[in-house]
Amino acid sequence: MSRIFILRPEPGASETLARAQAKGLEAVAMPLFAVEPVAWEAPDGASFDGLLLTSANAVRHGGEQLASLRGLPVYAVGSATAEAAREAGFDIASSGDAGVERLLGSLEPGLKLLHLCGADRHEPEGHRQHITEAVVYRSQPIDGVDVTDLRDGVALVHSPRAGQRLAELVDDRATLAIAAISQAAADGAGAGWRRIDVAERPTDDALLALAARLCNKPGP
Repeated sequence: MSRIFILRPEPGASETLARAQAKGLEAVAMPLFAVEPVAWEAPDGASFDGLLLTSANAVRHGGEQLASLRGLPVYAVGSATAEAAREAGFDIASSGDAGVERLLGSLEPGLKLLHLCGADRHEPEGHRQHITEAVVYRSQPIDGVDVTDLRDGVALVHSPRAGQRLAELVDDRATLAIAAISQAAADGAGAGWRRIDVAERPTDDALLALAARLCNKPGP
């Protein structure tokens, strides 16, 4: 079985590594980015009906400013994000596991939502809510990552930016397969890889299931 390379930042990389090992997969964490907080000011929570969270990093790096927003219900994308928000003292109004567009499509139109997000964020499409963005964290490329071993395996791509960074670092793409969490992440990686496939759902479990299949499928 080929190895799985986990490229997402910590602590997500270690979380995915633990899930992979629990499934009996040979995996290694090789983060390409480090997440850090950015300075921000929390707006008046009374102006919003709820918080939109698309990453647990928003809670991990939001800082003391989050305290003034704890009265707002949280609409979270993914169980990990919902759990992080719950542990930070927020009430979860809704949690989806099929992407932000699907979550917003299930919500009442006209809601005023404050989206706590990263600097390199994905803009939701076709939503019927009023969304105000507040950038609370950013992902910085890690210099000096040794990609020599990134071959003869499957790389997990959790975001379009990770796909772009991987494409910048790897010269010989023909020996590496890509398991992407979304079509946008796959598009970010570009062409020329041994093969590239998209997970059935934008979740870590679905991505690992895809990677496991690719590890046993060496040909195109």
